[in-house]
Amino acid sequence: MLPVVTPIEMKAIDAQAAESEEVLIQRAGYAVANSALRMLGGSYGRRVNVIIGKGNNGQDGQVAARLLQRRGVRCKIYRPGPEILAEADLVIDAAYGTGFRDEWEPPPQPRCPVLAVDIPSGVDGLTGEDHGSLQAERTITFGALKPGLLLEPGASRAGQLEIADLGLNVGSSRCNLITDHDLRMPLSQRTATDHKWTNAVRLIAASPGMIGAAQLAASGALRAGAGMIVVSSPTTNLQASDMPPEAVTRQLTNNDLVSEVLKDLDRFAALLIGPGLGTDPDTIAATAELIERSPIPTVVDADGLKAVAAHPSCLQRRVAATVLTPHDGEFEKLTGSPPSADRCAAVREAAKDSAVLLKGPTTLVSDVNGDLIFVRNANQRLATAGTGDVLTGIIGAIIRNSPIHLAAAAAAHWHGQASQLAQPHMTASDLPLLLDPARSAMLSK
Repeated sequence: MLPVVTPIEMKAIDAQAAESEEVLIQRAGYAVANSALRMLGGSYGRRVNVIIGKGNNGQDGQVAARLLQRRGVRCKIYRPGPEILAEADLVIDAAYGTGFRDEWEPPPQPRCPVLAVDIPSGVDGLTGEDHGSLQAERTITFGALKPGLLLEPGASRAGQLEIADLGLNVGSSRCNLITDHDLRMPLSQRTATDHKWTNAVRLIAASPGMIGAAQLAASGALRAGAGMIVVSSPTTNLQASDMPPEAVTRQLTNNDLVSEVLKDLDRFAALLIGPGLGTDPDTIAATAELIERSPIPTVVDADGLKAVAAHPSCLQRRVAATVLTPHDGEFEKLTGSPPSADRCAAVREAAKDSAVLLKGPTTLVSDVNGDLIFVRNANQRLATAGTGDVLTGIIGAIIRNSPIHLAAAAAAHWHGQASQLAQPHMTASDLPLLLDPARSAMLSK
C-alpha cells in the first residue's frame, strides 16, 4: 500500500529527518525539475513560468528553476497572485504547500500544462477542499500522498500523481492507499481442499418491489468466489427464478427470521444483510437482533444500516467482525450528522464498534483501531442504482481471506476496477460479469 499522511504528520516527519531542511529542499527541487523536464519533453529553448511563494514550497520551486535554467530552459518567476502569466510551455505551481488553509487568487488558468509542487496551491492538504487553485496536469508530492490529493475536489485538481522519495521515514503511517499489488491475499483462489461450504455466504435481502437488490448482491458474491449462497427475505417469497441459478432460496418471516437463520449460520463464512430489505418496523427489529447475535463476520448495507441506526447497541454486543457500508446519506442516519469536511476523521469516529466503509468518489475504510484505507479507482459509472448491492456481495465472498477492513477495501477496489471495464452507460447487473477480467488484469501486474 502507499502511505498517506496528513499535513501535520508530514511536518513531524520532516522534523525527524536525519538530513537538514536545506538538503530536503534541494532533493525536492531536483525532483520537481526532473518531473518538469519529462513533461516538457526536452529542455533547450523551452519556457517555464514558476509561481514561487514564501515558504518551503516556494524554495522547492526556486531550486527547480535554477536547475532548469542550467539545462537551457528559460524560467520566469512570478509571485502568487492574479497576474496574467506570459505564454510558456509549462507552469510550475510552487506558491503554497499542504499547510496552506487560507484562500488566494490564482492567475488565470494557462493554456499550457501545470505542474503542482506537493499539492495544487489552494487545495486543503487534509480535506481536499479547493480555496482557489490552478488545474494541474500533474502533481509531484514528497515522501507520501496527502489526503487532500485523494479526496474531491482536490483529487481532480491534482491530475496525475507522482511521489518523490526524499528519504523520509513514512512507514509508520496509519493511512494507506490500496493498489492492485495489495489484492493477492484478499482475492486468493480456492485451495485444493475447499468445498462449497468453505466459502458459503448467507444473504438476507429483498422486500416487495426490491427483489433486484438480492439478485445483484447474490450475483456479486457468486462471481467474486462464494462457493454457495443461501438467500432469504422476511417479507416476500423469493422464487428460484428470481435469483441466479446457483442460489438457494429459503422462505422466512419476521417472526422466525432470527431463530431460523441462526440454526446453521455457523456453516457460513459471512452474513450479508440489508439490500432492499425494507423498513417495516418488525423487519428492522428482527434485523438488529440478527446482527447482534450473528456469530460470523457480517456485512451490513442499505436497510440493514437503518436497523443499526434504530438499535445501535446491536453492534456493541457482537463478538465477530462487522463492516457497515454507508453512503453519505446513510452515514448521517447512523451518526446523526453528515460526514464532516475531514472525512478521514469522520469515518474513524464512526468506526468505534465495527469497521466502516464510507462510499464516495474516494471510498474510505476504517477499522475499529483507526487504521484507514483509501480506495481511489472508481468512476462515474458506479453512480447507478444497485452497484452498492454488488459491492456487498463481493465483500462477503472475500471476507474470509483477510482482516475485515482490508477485505472491504479490496472489494471496493475490485468493484471500482470492474467499473473501469464497463461501457459508459453501465447498469449494476453488468458489474458481476466484469469481475473476473478485472481480477485477471489487476493480479497480472
